[in-house]
Amino acid sequence: MPKKSRKTHTAAEFDLDILSGDTDMFRWFLLCYLFGKPIQSGVAVTTWQLLIDKKLDTPWAITQASDHQLVGVLHQGGYTRYQHVTANGLRVCMERLIREYEGSLFFMFDSSADEDEFSKRLQTLYGVGPKIAEIFMNETEEMFARRVE
Repeated sequence: MPKKSRKTHTAAEFDLDILSGDTDMFRWFLLCYLFGKPIQSGVAVTTWQLLIDKKLDTPWAITQASDHQLVGVLHQGGYTRYQHVTANGLRVCMERLIREYEGSLFFMFDSSADEDEFSKRLQTLYGVGPKIAEIFMNETEEMFARRVE
């Protein structure tokens, strides 16, 4: 039986233009982070929308949210397992993004010489492995192409 191919998502599907600024770029990263975890993509999307609706869509908002608040949003979004681990992972990831890149993925991009370095920098964030970096970076190709022009 052939292996089922995974659906590839794009930022445009979620009305995001990552070239427009940090807000959309961060929201896309947040969604990719959730997509990369062991959860159905529909649950990831629902949870992501709840995070936006509850104004937990910046690195600072996530680090300042209580454990109860983050776990509650994840649970409301459909996480029945791993909500505590995911909440903690999000917080640790955001703390490093703030500490090393002033909370800005654009700053991380500007600090990277090329796509390979950007991918490596992304993967230094807690919970971000090659798959999350790949999903996220499918949308950054145009940014690197603009550098060459």
